[in-house]
Amino acid sequence: MRQAFLADEIFTGTENQKGHVLLVENNIISGIQSPDSVPSGFAIENFPGCIITPAFLDLQLYGGNGKLFSHSLDTESLEATYDYCVSGGCSHFMITMATNSLENFSKGIEAAAAYLSSGKKGLLGLHLEGPWISPIKRGAHIEAFIKKPVREEVERLLEKGKGIIKMITLAPEQCDDEIINLIMDYGILVSAGHSNASYSQASHAFKMGVPAATHLFNAMSPLQGREPGMVGAIYDDSNVMSSIMCDGVHVDYASVRISKKIMGERLFFITDAVTSISEGYYKHEFKGDRYTLPDGTLSGSCMTMMSTLRNAVEKAGISLEESIKMCTVYPAGLLKDPYLGKIQVGRAADFNIINKKTLELVSSAFH
Repeated sequence: MRQAFLADEIFTGTENQKGHVLLVENNIISGIQSPDSVPSGFAIENFPGCIITPAFLDLQLYGGNGKLFSHSLDTESLEATYDYCVSGGCSHFMITMATNSLENFSKGIEAAAAYLSSGKKGLLGLHLEGPWISPIKRGAHIEAFIKKPVREEVERLLEKGKGIIKMITLAPEQCDDEIINLIMDYGILVSAGHSNASYSQASHAFKMGVPAATHLFNAMSPLQGREPGMVGAIYDDSNVMSSIMCDGVHVDYASVRISKKIMGERLFFITDAVTSISEGYYKHEFKGDRYTLPDGTLSGSCMTMMSTLRNAVEKAGISLEESIKMCTVYPAGLLKDPYLGKIQVGRAADFNIINKKTLELVSSAFH
């Protein structure tokens, strides 16, 4: 199949091509060129007023379309989550489990492995958020499952999750250096979060090689005059990236804008999305623009990556190009993946077509 897509702009992730055509053959990008040089056999489909962008990535969400993965630990839950991601222009996702029992973590590993082995789309791996986090900064996490890491227990989990666990959020002050190094030695991306670490504790972890932090501002020690906390340590270390939520609920839009000015390319977006559920350990109730636990504690978001992008441009005042990068290039950079988050000749045709005025998703192609 030969397809040609014409839009006002094609943003590849590295450059902006105006008035060009994106050529796709058998689901592979075969060229980016001017409309008058399109080879025969390609029918041009025109998208005036639109921009073609790389497909989005989401490194933290818990489920979608009525299926919370940590409750429904099966491939059907991952399929529902993938469909939710696709509805928001996201082609690849990191399924996340909040602090849980080791038994459920094990079941989650098995379900993710089954999904990947069946050749189904989109899943990057498993993101464990906990259980080695701070009880003080647990947020919506269940305190009974929070624990200090024991090496033998950690090793068993990492061995079980080889090739499946790709990211772990932990509180540096809850973990010995030996534990953090052990996790990183398995090739797992460690992210500091749900942490009450002091500035010096957080800075020490970052100097050890912890490359990232989880949902800036939420469930972490704040920046204050006498104690800069984890937020201060993140701002201060030019090697550290952080995810942030852009819904105006978890983080004020002004805080997103200020953080972007300070961190530049080190800041990227996640949805932290959950779904309505009245069963299991984590019950989430939809409250119009957010989800909460039954006791009113703020839990996950109701965002897609597309609504995140729209908020970033319209509410936080971040340029469209930078907002796109925060959904694509920058999270791919954290993963050290040279192919995700970009439009490249010879690679899979994973891209979005977005109306530049309304910031609505017009069409997507994911392969």
